[in-house]
Amino acid sequence: MNTHAEHAERFTLFRPLLFTIAYELLGSATEADDVLQDSYLRWARVDLATVRDSRSYLARLVTRQALNAVRANARRREDYVGPWLPEPLLLDQHDPAADVVLAESVSMAMLVVLETLGPDERAVFVLREVFGFDYDEIAAAVGRSVPTVHQMAHRARSHVRARRRRFQPADAARTAQVTERFMTAAATGDLGGLLALLAPDVTWTADSGGKATAARRPVVGARKVAAVMMDLFHGRGQLPGLRLRITTCNSVPAVVARVGDHTEGVFLIEIIDHKITNVYAVRNPDKLAALSVPRRIGR
Repeated sequence: MNTHAEHAERFTLFRPLLFTIAYELLGSATEADDVLQDSYLRWARVDLATVRDSRSYLARLVTRQALNAVRANARRREDYVGPWLPEPLLLDQHDPAADVVLAESVSMAMLVVLETLGPDERAVFVLREVFGFDYDEIAAAVGRSVPTVHQMAHRARSHVRARRRRFQPADAARTAQVTERFMTAAATGDLGGLLALLAPDVTWTADSGGKATAARRPVVGARKVAAVMMDLFHGRGQLPGLRLRITTCNSVPAVVARVGDHTEGVFLIEIIDHKITNVYAVRNPDKLAALSVPRRIGR
C-alpha cells in the first residue's frame, strides 16, 4: 500500500531535476514552482506499484504540465511590452563549472535561444541534450512518435548550434575580477573603465514589461551600451540610494541593484574571452520576486 511519505520521498529526491526541466521549458522559476505543485498533486494519486522508473515517470509528468502552461501563456507572451527575458534564477551553488552541461542549459544566453524553438521542440531538446532521456521516454512525454522525436531533436540541435556561441566554463578568478571592475566602473561613472571591459559588439537587452524604465529594443555596440549604463547607474536615470551587489544568477555573474529593501533590477553579465559580450537587464518587478529564494538545480 502506498503512503504519502513514499510519494513525498521520491518526489523530493528528484525535485532539483524536475524544477530544472520546468524552468528550462518555461523560463520562469515562479511558473516552474506552480507546475511542480500541480504535478505533485497528480503524483500523489499514482499507484507506485505501477511505476517502473520514478525519474522517467516524474519527468514525463512535469514535462506535460509545463507544456500545458507554455500554451496557456502564449497570448500573454505575444502581448508583452519590449523584449522578453527569462526570469533570473538565483542559484544556491556558486561553481558553474561543476556541471558544464547544466550550467549552460540554464544560462540566459541558452534560454534566449530556446525561446526561438516551438514548445515541443524545446522539450525534446532539453530532455535529450541536457537530461539524456531515451527517445521513447521523450516521445511519451511530448505525445509524439519516436521517429518524429528523432527528427525534432535533429532540427532543434541544428537550430541551437547555429544561434549560440560555444559555452566555455569561465576562469572563476578572472570572471570575478571582470565583474568587480564592471561594478566599480558603473558605480563611479568611469566611462573609460566600462569601455575597456565591453566587447565591441556587446549587446544590452532590457526586460521591463512596460513596468519600469528600460530600452524597448536591444542596444548594440560598446559606446551605446556604456552610455545606457552611465545614465542608469551614474546619470539622470540613477535612483537615490542605489546600492549594487554581486551574486550568481543562471550560472553567470550578476549585479543586483537595490534601493532600500526594493530590488530595482538584476543585470546578468556574459563574459567571453575576458570581455563582456551581453548584459541582460531584468527590470520587470514581476520577475524579480523569485530572486529572494536560492534554487537547487540538477540533472
